Amino acid sequence: MSARTHTDWPHDDWPHDDWTDTSWDDERWDTPPTRRRQKRSPTGRRQLAHLTASDPEDVQDDVIRRLTDRGYITEVVAELKSGKEATAYVARGPRGSVLVKLYRDLQARSFRNDQVYREGQVVLDVRAAKAMQNRTRLGLEMLQQDWVLSEYAHLWTLWKAGLTVPEPLAGPHPTAYAETVPAVVMRLIGTEDHVAPRLSDAALTPAQAQRAWEQSLQGMADLLRLGYAHGDYSTYNLLWSEDTVTIIDFPQLTTRQNPNFQTLLARDAQSLATSFRKHGIQTDGQSVLRDVQRRALGPAPEPRLLLP
Repeated sequence: MSARTHTDWPHDDWPHDDWTDTSWDDERWDTPPTRRRQKRSPTGRRQLAHLTASDPEDVQDDVIRRLTDRGYITEVVAELKSGKEATAYVARGPRGSVLVKLYRDLQARSFRNDQVYREGQVVLDVRAAKAMQNRTRLGLEMLQQDWVLSEYAHLWTLWKAGLTVPEPLAGPHPTAYAETVPAVVMRLIGTEDHVAPRLSDAALTPAQAQRAWEQSLQGMADLLRLGYAHGDYSTYNLLWSEDTVTIIDFPQLTTRQNPNFQTLLARDAQSLATSFRKHGIQTDGQSVLRDVQRRALGPAPEPRLLLP
């Protein structure tokens, strides 16, 4: 990975090397050896050939190798964010800069708290449904795969519908993106040197804040027009790059078939209103919900055509 530090998501923890200098000064034998202070060094480019099975992150490395073998990426540039649910990497691929979102183990928080989003879904395989409900080892594996495949499916639906979301780089057929599990591969928003920050972290002028607010309202309305509630819609899941808001994080996206749909939609409206206060936008969740519902009756974005 290149010697860069990305601060677009908080809580980055860049590895560092500890080293000491135990050499002696020949002209001053009475002086004890000097121990140099620890030096923090940014993570260098992780050449794929250097990824070893003995690495503490061997599971992640195995996934990275698989993505490389299948041609989705050519090299990892940097670890962008390491969170409780997933680790995000900046990488390069045949089509340019890539974001690899690699979900963590089966005990990740998402899989324990996802029932509110899953209600209304029908699992035809009775044994599979029971395993997922009881959170057995097999059930957790199924849930993890379903979580990743759902994010891909939603990304493709929203991308083709013309919404401002990251372009998925595996698929569009499920058999194609299933081979990247437990990772989601998408186009990087921003550049390798300046990855798009979340709106929660961006410093906006009043004019920029108003533009970001309008785009965020419209994005939520576009989701609703398609019959979706995001489930976690706030400035923490909206990126800001080149005066444009990009919506991210879709595994928990829910539809009108979910009996919790209206509750989740109202919660999204309140979360958006609350999280925008730091940018000087003062409103409330009920006003946002009414505005979004009104906008959802308007014209839809221009659909994108998939090139062969």
